Amino acid sequence: MQFKNHIGIDYSGAATPKSRSATIQVYQSQSIDTPRCVDSPASSDSRKRNWNRIELFEWMVDQFDRSDPIIVGIDHGLSLPISYFERYRIKSWDHFLEDFANHWPTDHLDVTVEQFRGISDRVGANHELRITEQWTSSAKSVFQFDVQGSVAKSTHAGLPFAHRLRKSLPEIHFWPYDGWEIPTGISVLAEIYPSIFRNRFPRASRTVDQQDAYSVCRWLFEMDQSEQLEPFFRPPIDPQTKQVAAKEGWILGVY
Repeated sequence: MQFKNHIGIDYSGAATPKSRSATIQVYQSQSIDTPRCVDSPASSDSRKRNWNRIELFEWMVDQFDRSDPIIVGIDHGLSLPISYFERYRIKSWDHFLEDFANHWPTDHLDVTVEQFRGISDRVGANHELRITEQWTSSAKSVFQFDVQGSVAKSTHAGLPFAHRLRKSLPEIHFWPYDGWEIPTGISVLAEIYPSIFRNRFPRASRTVDQQDAYSVCRWLFEMDQSEQLEPFFRPPIDPQTKQVAAKEGWILGVY
C-alpha cells in the first residue's frame, strides 16, 4: 500500500476554534485495520469529549510528523475559485494561503467566521465555482453560506489552519498544489467531498458526521489496498484546466 495510515475528517466551522463540536469527526485506518473512530485527546475513560479545531490541528501535526507516509482527506476547501485569485491579484497558492490567513484570521482563539462576514475585504459570490465543483452534481460554492450542505463556513474556518500546517510541515504534499503526482514515501493532505462516498457503505449506528468521516477513511483505505487510488490523483483534465486547478484545487475522487 502507498500509505500506512488513512484518515478521514469531517470538519466544522461553527463557533470558535476552541469550541467543542460533535460535527467534527475523525476516523483512521492503519495498515490493515478497519476504520475506527478517533476520540478527542481530551477524552478519558469516564468521559468522551468532542473535538475542537485547535486540538484537531495539533493532532494532525502529530500524525504527519511520524515517519510512515499517511493520507488525510478533509472535507473543506483548500483553496478558492480562480476568479478570487484574479480579483485580488494573487499569484500562487502559497500566496493565497498567507493572504487569506491575514484577512480571515479565523484560527484565533476567540473569533468566529461570522465575525468576519461583512467586514472582510476578501469576499466572493455564491455563483463562483471552482472547476472541480462544476464536475460534481451537488457541490456548492465555497462562498455559499447558510444553506444545507454548505462548505463555506468550514472552508473559511479551516484555511488558516491549513496555512499553519503548511508552515509547520512543509514536507507534506498538499495535493494538487504541490503537483498531481505523489512522490514515493510522502504524506498527503487532500480535499474530499464525503457526499460522493457516504452511501457506498452501510451507516450502522454512526451519526451523519461520523458516517462522512468513516466513508472517506474507508474509501481511501480500500482504494489504496486494491491499488486503485493512484489514478484519482490524475483526473482526466486538459492542460489548461489542470493549470487552473493547480491554484484553485481539486476534490480527490472527482473523476
